[in-house]
Amino acid sequence: MTRDLHALLGDLVIANRILAHEGVLDDFGHVAVRHPERPDRFFVSRSRSPELVSRDDLLEFTLDGVPVDPKGLRPYLESVLHARIFAARPDVQATVHHHCPAVLPYTVVDVPLRPVFHMASVLGGPVPVWDSRDEFGDTNMLIDDVPRADSLARALGDGTSVLLRNHGASCAAYSLPAVVFVCVRMKDNAELQTRAMAMGTPRYLTEGETRLTSEMLMGERPLDRAWAYWRARAGFSGI
Repeated sequence: MTRDLHALLGDLVIANRILAHEGVLDDFGHVAVRHPERPDRFFVSRSRSPELVSRDDLLEFTLDGVPVDPKGLRPYLESVLHARIFAARPDVQATVHHHCPAVLPYTVVDVPLRPVFHMASVLGGPVPVWDSRDEFGDTNMLIDDVPRADSLARALGDGTSVLLRNHGASCAAYSLPAVVFVCVRMKDNAELQTRAMAMGTPRYLTEGETRLTSEMLMGERPLDRAWAYWRARAGFSGI
């Protein structure tokens, strides 16, 4: 294992712990990262709650969602969700699937989740909603096969986030710190937008504000600062 891969897998464990600590992930949900030397492979934990994930839980997968060596461990049923986003988006290096309680109301009502403050510009605008019924009728509501995963990837398009009707959300970005940033700001924006709507009609970011601010926040300096902060809050300060 190369030094870069060793460090990346350590960050994958930390990303799981951060998102659990920040209330984005709970007993369910998962984080994946693309192999830095094999674009046709990625890593995600075995089926385990994110706050408990360790290095020994990490499994390598193909872009068909098949574990290279399952090591006798049970993978997440939705590992294929990450696989097909990586397959559809060569630019994406990290993905998250979550069921954040603050975000879930926007999956069950016809109110778009839209950036209402500058940090949430990374959502890219109104977040699209994928409804599995449109193509597949009634299902178990998991994205546990290639056709559903491909459909979800199409709904994500070239953006950073997509909502799953009555289920949760998936986020994608060019690095683990970037996708963590998107997920946490999605949570923050959902909470703020809900409070603002209770007071009146929110003022949303314009298209230009969203684009320009997102480009700035996805830069190295803001992400390094946020990642260091969330690492410390999750108990990884000084590591």
